[in-house]
Amino acid sequence: MTIIRKSLLAAGIAFAALSPIAAAPAAAQVVKGIGVVSLPAVVANSNAYKVAEQQRPVTYKPQLDQAEARRAAIAAQLQPLVTKFNTDRQANPNNPALQQQAAAIQQIQQSGQQELQQLVQPIALSQAYVTEQIEDKLDTAVQNAAKKKNVQLILDPTQGAVLYADAAYNMTQDVLNELNVLLPSAQLVPPQGWVPRQVRAQQEAAAAANGQAAPTTPPAASSR
Repeated sequence: MTIIRKSLLAAGIAFAALSPIAAAPAAAQVVKGIGVVSLPAVVANSNAYKVAEQQRPVTYKPQLDQAEARRAAIAAQLQPLVTKFNTDRQANPNNPALQQQAAAIQQIQQSGQQELQQLVQPIALSQAYVTEQIEDKLDTAVQNAAKKKNVQLILDPTQGAVLYADAAYNMTQDVLNELNVLLPSAQLVPPQGWVPRQVRAQQEAAAAANGQAAPTTPPAASSR
């Protein structure tokens, strides 16, 4: 699973979502031994990922509305301060009060950004939760597709290891089909106390260093 996760991080799911999966020609049936799969494209085009992307704005509408309202309020608070700062600076660039005005504006911007991040944190956790559920099925999806295509070696072009591959080697759709069978949909809302895999690993490492048991966190669900 380590290779798969590194691939996803390196390539970026958002970019893959913009790239359609090219269909392999009929010659793909006679290609033996080697296949090429874009794992970010598999994730971004999976049913579980796309359905979650459609559901999230509805499920988390209160948080999104609250964050937007707060963003507008912060912008309204900053506007007169910025206007006064620009006016005072034009009138007298050496005005000693300008530094205090700039510091006040910066403080409001920083605190506002932190507040907005806190408001949308449930949405970020939802995105991480859905992605982790999909990642947990990727290995099996790749193995199932490889067995069906009688392939012993699969390369991921997003890792930079493949300079060229004929479309006949493209197994991205095959892996996507297997993933959709394994995980038709994903749970959108993580359970109470859930944190992403990377955070769990950091917690476990810190606990091990201190000779303590790592905090228990609900794992990602296998299906919805």
